[in-house]
Amino acid sequence: MKTRLLVVDDEQSIRRLCMTIGNTLGYACTEAENAEAALRRLESDAPDLILTDLKLPAMSGVELLKQTKKLLPHAEVAIMTGHGSIESAVDAMKLGAYDYIEKPFRVEKMRLLLQRMAEKVHLVTENEFLRERVTTEDNLDGIIGTSAHIQDVLRMISRLKDTRTPVLISGESGTGKELVARAIHFRGSMAQTPFVAVDCGSLVPTLMESELFGYEKGAFTGATKSKAGLFQAANGGTIFLDEIGELPLEMQAKLLRVLQEKEVRPVGSNNRETVDVRVIAATNRDLEAAYRTGDFRKDLYFRLNVVTVHLPPLRERRSDIPLLLHWFLDRSSNGSAAQVTAAAMKCLLQYEWPGNVRELENCIERATALGDGKVIDVGDLPPAFVGGPMPGGDGQIPHQSSLSLNDLEDIERATIQRVFDQVNGDKVVAGKMLGISRATLYRKLKRYNIGFRPDLPSATQQLQ
Repeated sequence: MKTRLLVVDDEQSIRRLCMTIGNTLGYACTEAENAEAALRRLESDAPDLILTDLKLPAMSGVELLKQTKKLLPHAEVAIMTGHGSIESAVDAMKLGAYDYIEKPFRVEKMRLLLQRMAEKVHLVTENEFLRERVTTEDNLDGIIGTSAHIQDVLRMISRLKDTRTPVLISGESGTGKELVARAIHFRGSMAQTPFVAVDCGSLVPTLMESELFGYEKGAFTGATKSKAGLFQAANGGTIFLDEIGELPLEMQAKLLRVLQEKEVRPVGSNNRETVDVRVIAATNRDLEAAYRTGDFRKDLYFRLNVVTVHLPPLRERRSDIPLLLHWFLDRSSNGSAAQVTAAAMKCLLQYEWPGNVRELENCIERATALGDGKVIDVGDLPPAFVGGPMPGGDGQIPHQSSLSLNDLEDIERATIQRVFDQVNGDKVVAGKMLGISRATLYRKLKRYNIGFRPDLPSATQQLQ
């Protein structure tokens, strides 16, 4: 996700110069000629960096700074000022501005300012990402993995959690799209507001409008009393529209109108009700291809697709399978998780996983139910899991037709070592990032001789 820069100045030449500098740094740049337009940009684009002139028509740059810090507390704001207004710029820094720069400015000086601001944003985001990764609420667990794919997803969650930016989550069925939507909502500043999940594919076509927008008493046969819709229920919070691609075109038009006007009209009513919701949509379809063929509205697609989070299929992050496996086993056990034989692990790693993480969870539940509770072997797996060549993965699993016990141990050892190094040897943090219990982690650290010093407390314990 590119660093987003918003330039606010009533002089077009200044805006264009700053945007040109931002573009050379690889930033996604937008502009606004006054503070009011900038505030609208904050809601739709959620910029990371903001350059604003101190003196703007109607609303000043200082007032824009105050509003920005309320809406986007992690965005960095720099003030552009003339020589005679330096004192005001310094006052702005006391209110949270990152720095100020005098006009006219040298291009190189502006480049350095933007780079420093971006570095701070990235540092704060990375620290929050690591901190949140180990304080995940129980109902959000399941986003497990150390592969580059899933770590990118977690970083996106960290950046989006405090914004009201529309988000489109794409990915095959079973990859965990609702988990990501819930993480964006519950890990951020909107955690105490409603979260309403809607499965668009399961809505009855004839009742779809009344379910989403509500209805008045007597609107149709059986409507014995008025009822609020799902959008009203989500007012002030987040509505998650799962499988948005299944909405018929007629409902797509009505949904677009609601998103644009922020109003709903219940069925049978002549009055409109204001709703303020953040929209997160998800789909397993290619919506871009769908709108090109006329199966999905182009204007709705671009309204929803402000930021896209793509969840990779499990076959593209095979190195996460052992971590997910142990997490599911730990969660289903009563203190002593079953062990998985090398032969069974080989079958799990070779399988194509058309049902993705959900299928893996179901597979483990089946194996646990059918096995003796102590060891999961090939015989405890469905017949489809046995045999088959090893497909290409994310580069972290050996590309061979078979895996020996040593191969599996090497995979596990390398994964644990990488995480252990990443958290500087903190066993508490490492265990939570790997998704395994502390006892399991200690056992594996000792087995693989990874920083195992049972006589020393972890870094977290030393700080307590």
